[in-house]
Amino acid sequence: MSKLIIGASRGIGLEVVKQLRERGDEVLATVRSNPPGELHSCAAKVFEGVDITAHETLRELANKVGSQKLEWVLVVSGLMRVQHLGKLDEDAVKGIREQFEINSLGPLMAAEFLGPLIGNGGKFGIVTSRMGSIADNTSGNSYGYRMSKAAVNMAAVSLAHDLQPKGISVALLHPGWVRTDMTGHNGLIDPPESAAALIERMDNIGPEESGCFWHAPNREILPC
Repeated sequence: MSKLIIGASRGIGLEVVKQLRERGDEVLATVRSNPPGELHSCAAKVFEGVDITAHETLRELANKVGSQKLEWVLVVSGLMRVQHLGKLDEDAVKGIREQFEINSLGPLMAAEFLGPLIGNGGKFGIVTSRMGSIADNTSGNSYGYRMSKAAVNMAAVSLAHDLQPKGISVALLHPGWVRTDMTGHNGLIDPPESAAALIERMDNIGPEESGCFWHAPNREILPC
């Protein structure tokens, strides 16, 4: 069975594809547009034009995968915009809605269309952020990102219940503070280290841990 990575054009997603391919897995990958050449060299199939906010493209992706059963699906796509209280103008609110579309509704609709293709004993993973943890919020601000990640955390717990009868485990994964374009290349770890941790969690999570919220690099369970 294949592993499908949604959002593999760069950063963590691209690195996950590369590491899976290096160990011999068959990997399917999605991008919105302009996939880098190295992605074609390490993925068995690259599906272009998949926009997680355009739900019809997820339906089309499921149709293209067809009857092929997936071992796991990992949703890496995400967006971070910073909003501050006192500056919540029309543009800021638009940015908050955009983050909900990508960070919250996108993974849920990926589960809607691709969940039926995951085989018994398979995995559905969502790359989230500890900034979505209500209990872990000690600094405020970043309203859209925090709210959208809290929403997808809730969605993942519901998915864990709904997919349990089908033998599918759900992994909710904080990748660490990673030096990528999203973080302005600030952070504590680089994409290869983060990708390795995500793969380890996806490999090892089982039904008894479905719905847990993991800090992937150190395997700490985070509060939702």
